[in-house]
Amino acid sequence: MAITDVGAKLLRTRWFVRAPIGLFRARLGFVFGGRLLLLEHTGRKSGQPRYVALETVARPDPDTVIIASGFGTGSQWYRNLAADPHCRVTIGTRYRAPATARMLTPEESKPVLAEYKRVHPAAYRELSGIIESAVGGRIDDVPLVELRLH
Repeated sequence: MAITDVGAKLLRTRWFVRAPIGLFRARLGFVFGGRLLLLEHTGRKSGQPRYVALETVARPDPDTVIIASGFGTGSQWYRNLAADPHCRVTIGTRYRAPATARMLTPEESKPVLAEYKRVHPAAYRELSGIIESAVGGRIDDVPLVELRLH
């Protein structure tokens, strides 16, 4: 089994993708060094808090983080942010910082992904294969979301 197949399977495994949440809640998110964040958002139907750990794509400044929706616009967290952009972000030593989400346009996303590819070429190659295997799409087409921390 190729690494892309294993990675794709892990991305579809609930316990695996939810494992970092406990570390973030215990205020140990700093161990991820800013590469992962905990996004707390509101369920669009339930109104209940929801949590997801995501990899950062870019950090243009300390109060801005860009994340990707590897499963596209159908991801629950993406749909929840589209319904209500107010959220909280835990990243590094910042804990539950209030934030506002904004979906980037494809034109805004292109330079962000190009920079990610330049800075993290190996991760980009691996993620490309995993995204293609998991969802059948290209990594260059995944929607990006900007989180502005207040």
